[in-house]
Amino acid sequence: MPLTHSTEHHPNVGTIIARHQTVASADSLATIDQPPGDVEELPPSKIYRPYSIHILALLMPASILGVLSRLGLQALVTYSGQSIFPLAYIQATGCFIMGIGLGMKAPFGRFYGPLYTAVTTGFCGSLTTFSGWQVDVFGSWVNTGQFHRAGLRDVIDGFTKTWVTLVLSLASLLFGVHISGLIIPHFPALRPPSKNVRYTLTVISVMTYAATFPAYFRLPANYRHQATAALLFSYPGTLTRYLLSINLNHRIKLFPLGTFTANALGTALLGLFHVLQGVPSAVSPNACSLLQGLGDGYCGCLTTVSTFAAEVDALEGWKAWLYVTLSWVVGQLLLLVIMGSSFWAGRVSEQMTCSFQAS
Repeated sequence: MPLTHSTEHHPNVGTIIARHQTVASADSLATIDQPPGDVEELPPSKIYRPYSIHILALLMPASILGVLSRLGLQALVTYSGQSIFPLAYIQATGCFIMGIGLGMKAPFGRFYGPLYTAVTTGFCGSLTTFSGWQVDVFGSWVNTGQFHRAGLRDVIDGFTKTWVTLVLSLASLLFGVHISGLIIPHFPALRPPSKNVRYTLTVISVMTYAATFPAYFRLPANYRHQATAALLFSYPGTLTRYLLSINLNHRIKLFPLGTFTANALGTALLGLFHVLQGVPSAVSPNACSLLQGLGDGYCGCLTTVSTFAAEVDALEGWKAWLYVTLSWVVGQLLLLVIMGSSFWAGRVSEQMTCSFQAS
C-alpha cells in the first residue's frame, strides 16, 4: 500500500501506522508518550493530564516489570553457541507489545488512560534499550569479546547488529499494530475503575517501587548486580525519559527531540559506567553493583527502542532516515569519545574488571 501523509495536527500514531501513512511534522509524534485524550475522542472525565499522579505512579511498577523482563529474557537467550544476539529478542518483544499498545490507545483511554502510558512508555520503554544496542554495536567494532577474527569481521558484526535490530524492531511494531486491529473488534467495553480503585492502584504502585529499597539491602548481596540494583534505578530512568518526551518532543518538526535526547544521554552514561567498571584500580563490590544497576536500570529505562521505532515508522521518508542516522551516529560518536579513548589510551580494560559479592 502506498504511503500517504496525514493532515491531522496531532494524529493517533497507531492509526497512522496501521494505515501505512506518515506524518510530515515530528511534533505530531509527541502524542505517543502522552496519555489518551482529545485525539481518541474521549470525554473530559476520562482524560488524564501528563503529570497526573495516577500516570506518574503507574509508571513505577511498569518500569520494574520492564527491567525484570529484560534481564530475565537476556539471561534466557544468552548461551554458548547462540545464533542470534540476545538483545534482538528483547527489542523485538518490546516493539511488538508497543505496537499492540499504540493500536489499542483508544480502548485503553475508554477504560483507564494511565494504563496505556504504563504499558507503552513504562513497560515497553523499559524492556527495550537504545543504549544497550549502541554499546553492543560498539563492542563489535572493538571486539570486546576478544574473538579470533579479522578487523573486517568486526565491522560486519557491528553493521549486522545495526540493521537486524532496525528491521526486527520495525517489523515487530507493525505486527503488533496489526494484531491490535484483530483484537479491537472483540475487545469488551470494560467499566472504568472507580475513584477508590484508582487511588488504591496509585498507592500500591508507589509501595511497589518503595519495596525496591529494602529488596536491595535485605536480599542476598549477590542479587544486587543481577537485579535489585537495577530495580532501584528503573523508575528514575523511565521518569527522566517521560519528562524529556513530554517537554521536548513537540519542540521541533524535524525529529522527536525528547526521545533523541534521552537516547543520546543514556548511551553516553552507559558508556561511562562501562569505563568505570573496567578501571584497573580496585572498585568495591558495592560500587560495582551500583554501576551495574545504573547501567541496567537507569540507562536501560532512560533509553528506548520501542518509542524510537514507532517514531521512525510514522515519520515521512527522508526525516525518518535522518532521525535513524543521526541517532545512531551520535550514539557511536559518544561511545567513541568515552569508551574508545579510554580503551586505546590503555587506562581501562575492554573487559569488566569489577567483582561482585558472591553472597
